[in-house]
Amino acid sequence: METRKPYIAVLIIQLIYAGMALLSKAAIDEGMNTYVFVAYRQAFATIFLAPFAFFLDRKISAPLSYSVLWKIFLVSFIGITLCLNLYYFALKYTSATLAAATTNIIPALTFTMAVISRVEKLSIKRSHGMVKVLGCLVSFCGALVFAFVKGPHIKLLDLGSTGSQEEASSRVVKFSFKCEMVKGTLVMLSANALWSMWYLMQAHVMKQYPAKVRLTTLQCLFSCVQSSVWAMAMVRDTSSWKLHWDINLLSVAYCGIVVTGITYWLQLFTVDKKGPVFVAMFTPLALVITAVVSAFLWKEKLYLGSLCGGLLLIGGLNGFLLGKNMEAKQLQQLEPKEGSTMECTIYTT
Repeated sequence: METRKPYIAVLIIQLIYAGMALLSKAAIDEGMNTYVFVAYRQAFATIFLAPFAFFLDRKISAPLSYSVLWKIFLVSFIGITLCLNLYYFALKYTSATLAAATTNIIPALTFTMAVISRVEKLSIKRSHGMVKVLGCLVSFCGALVFAFVKGPHIKLLDLGSTGSQEEASSRVVKFSFKCEMVKGTLVMLSANALWSMWYLMQAHVMKQYPAKVRLTTLQCLFSCVQSSVWAMAMVRDTSSWKLHWDINLLSVAYCGIVVTGITYWLQLFTVDKKGPVFVAMFTPLALVITAVVSAFLWKEKLYLGSLCGGLLLIGGLNGFLLGKNMEAKQLQQLEPKEGSTMECTIYTT
């Protein structure tokens, strides 16, 4: 059982992420305002994490100067507030499956930004460098194919209405639907780019403020304040802020507590046991779960182009991770005496 714990943990992580996309899409389709959703989500996350930050990081000495506080505020705005608002805005015009699919390009985007900003070195003359570059390109092409190439409809999971009804309705909304999907996809890719940027910025902040749980809590707190101010400026109808015992309350509580809180600990546990590559290898599983559940519950159509794009995304991600694994092994061979330590902290928003 001890050897199976990391596999169980990583499976739960991907189930939670799939649930995030599905529940968020359901709440937004029910009419919940996206700005209000983000504000409530960050409020739940802050309240949940605050006790853990107090008890777990109380022995860590981390002085909070004005400079560090300002950096945390800025990182929270770019990587959480702006990223989440774009993510949920895009979710209005796209599907939960697309949202789960595009997150697979985040490792490649982060790597690309790290190379551009010279945080990470890239040598295309070596095999692992070529594999990583090829994986990035395949992932990006897969995201574009998934979003913009439809092709014939796969009827394997078609539980919708009759063909004549579908054809009649599709003729009416075909043009507007395509425009909305393109707009939603571009905004979703922008949100993923901000998420990748957040990883790089957070690595810099952690060097000055090593209290990890407290840092996450502060970012959630700042993001809650920022999102609330933005939501109050954009949403003047007070009824939009009311929460009832429905899918809206379940969704914001799930995203704030389960996604931000529980997956944080599960990821740290799995990274400690098996390493970051092991965790990332299971990322496409959330896409598969989301696509299957969406097809059965919401009659979401699956197209051949989307299937091919998803396979390219998964293949590109695994190729990129293979290159990272090859690089780590080469570093261990070059330094056999000192060894090689890989440290990775994964945060969720």
